[in-house]
Amino acid sequence: MSEKEHMDKVAQAIVNLDFDGIQGICKQALDAKIPAYRIVSEAMAMGMDIVGKKYEANEYFLSELIAAGEVMKDGLKVLQPHLRSGDVKKKGKVALGTVKGDLHDIGKNVVSVLLEAAGFEIIDLGVDVPAEKFVEVVKDQKPQIIGMSALLTITMPEMETAIKQLKQIGLKDKVKVIIGGAPITPEYAKKIGADAAAKDAVDGVNICKGWVGA
Repeated sequence: MSEKEHMDKVAQAIVNLDFDGIQGICKQALDAKIPAYRIVSEAMAMGMDIVGKKYEANEYFLSELIAAGEVMKDGLKVLQPHLRSGDVKKKGKVALGTVKGDLHDIGKNVVSVLLEAAGFEIIDLGVDVPAEKFVEVVKDQKPQIIGMSALLTITMPEMETAIKQLKQIGLKDKVKVIIGGAPITPEYAKKIGADAAAKDAVDGVNICKGWVGA
């Protein structure tokens, strides 16, 4: 089997949500002397890209999007020991959290899986995250991007509070802020001083990739 065929098989396993086959297919690619970092950055990235396009075209639903990310993680278990830390350059660091008063985490978790699959380092702050916590993480861990999620309109003002606090201590210019969730609009993002509003998980990942030049 040619190198291209091995790479295509890895990508297809992700697209086809092949939980049973992904690890064996990754092993075959390694046995064919394809470097692990290329399997991740080329084959797996291609698979996730196809899944993202299918989602945008309404061919795949949220459940498939999440499953594809999990298939990729399963494959990574085989590849990880063969990756030297310098091999896969992290695209950047993203801190994610659902704002205070809101306990919804599905959207945030999907974004987290997809960003990780795209090569970002993730700081997951969880749910019910107060504005101060976002500010603290920017100070201490210096992510390039923070992502705030809200599904309830009553929790949205917490996003504005976080941005105001970042501005007060002169850190807003050091970090990009993306917000998302069902009630969020580009107009709202502009009003509160966020850099972007994601219409869905795939859009959010594409915006983050654009910011770091990936």
